[in-house]
Amino acid sequence: MYILTKIMEKTSKTKSKVTKKVTKTTTKKVAAPKAKVTKKVVTPKVVVPLSTNPEDLYSRLDSYISDTAHQLKQLSRGDIVEGKVMDVRPGMLVIDVGYKSEGIVAGRELKTEGFDPSTVNVGDSMLVYVVKPEDDEGQLVLSVRRTKQAGLWLKLEEAKNKNEVVEATVVESNNGGLIVELGKDVRGFIPTSQLDASRVYANGVRTVGKDISARVQKRLTSLIGQTIKAKIIELDREKNRVILSEKARDIEQRDETLKKVKEGDVLHGTVSGIAPFGIFVNAAGLEGLVHLSELSWDKVEDVGALYQPGSTVDVMVIGILDGGKRVAYSVKRLQKDPWSEAIAKYQIGDVVEGEVQRVVPYGAFVRVGNGLNGLVHISEMSDKLVKDPADIVKQGDNVKVKILSISSTERHLGLSLKAVGEKETTKKAKKLSKKELEKAVDEAIAQEVPQE
Repeated sequence: MYILTKIMEKTSKTKSKVTKKVTKTTTKKVAAPKAKVTKKVVTPKVVVPLSTNPEDLYSRLDSYISDTAHQLKQLSRGDIVEGKVMDVRPGMLVIDVGYKSEGIVAGRELKTEGFDPSTVNVGDSMLVYVVKPEDDEGQLVLSVRRTKQAGLWLKLEEAKNKNEVVEATVVESNNGGLIVELGKDVRGFIPTSQLDASRVYANGVRTVGKDISARVQKRLTSLIGQTIKAKIIELDREKNRVILSEKARDIEQRDETLKKVKEGDVLHGTVSGIAPFGIFVNAAGLEGLVHLSELSWDKVEDVGALYQPGSTVDVMVIGILDGGKRVAYSVKRLQKDPWSEAIAKYQIGDVVEGEVQRVVPYGAFVRVGNGLNGLVHISEMSDKLVKDPADIVKQGDNVKVKILSISSTERHLGLSLKAVGEKETTKKAKKLSKKELEKAVDEAIAQEVPQE
């Protein structure tokens, strides 16, 4: 109402002066003694009076109120605003940010990496952080130091919103996980459950048991100084809280891979874990299992002898179940099948050299080529009665064996030690028939292959 009254007073005064305000300019020309004096009258500038129409007055009032040019800024703690340097004093800057009072930057709020207060001049523009819109003395308190930190928080918020990967350096570890540094004075936390298993457990697979906690803590401590790529899953600037996840970084890539991958495709991956039954491989964000039976055409006795967490490997996709929750890979299907060569290269009756891979109560397994193994049944070890195959051969022995049978369906060879160089006329021991031998080999294989 006050503003409306002022506008009406101004209108009344202006109207009364419209006809009175005349500017006269008189010029004198002295060309000769009798010259006439001429007067030049300047046409008065007519000022258009303000309207006294109430509707017009209210319209002008609304425009006045909505015009922010003459209004003071409303500031809150944490705002980042641009200001103009009004004064430079030792250990202090006076900044005008358009607030009801000028603000000051002093003490530790002036100190930040890459900023030299001595290079600042009056009139310079700069971004400042609002520490307190008004302190106990009514002064606006600003900061240069926190501006850089706040800028980092804005970048982190943007990274979270865009689901982007950020880099963090491990600075500390505890029983719960890793404390990481994301920038100057900004730290975050990666829980153990959100770390790649290969970083936490020796074989890359989560385990439980005695002293596991101590071993995990030792492995976490060894990560100090390393850089980890992760995604932000929780961010609270007010509480100075940032939670990250290394596992989450692969989710987007995993979803993209699932959209285009199909059985039979070949992917390049990394071994993320080792278990007694196979290895876990992360390929293009899609983690799956290479079962022991799909690792090699050879019989695999020790998975750790072939792969370690972090090893790179090419795999073939052989199964995708439950929308990608269970993925089966194969390594051996990318290798040449030795059986195709065996059928072409070897014939029944051939004598070949091999190495004893393992001795069992019912015989010995002998490797005669890459990925090609056969069984020497206990009955084919000697002409004499054999109670313990270990009395005849031991692991690592190089022996000559004779091929008695080739089963492409069962993928095994029937071998014999006693038949090497044996002459039909000197055979004294009872020899198993072909059918009996095949049966014995099948039974031995059935005992050897674990039942699921």
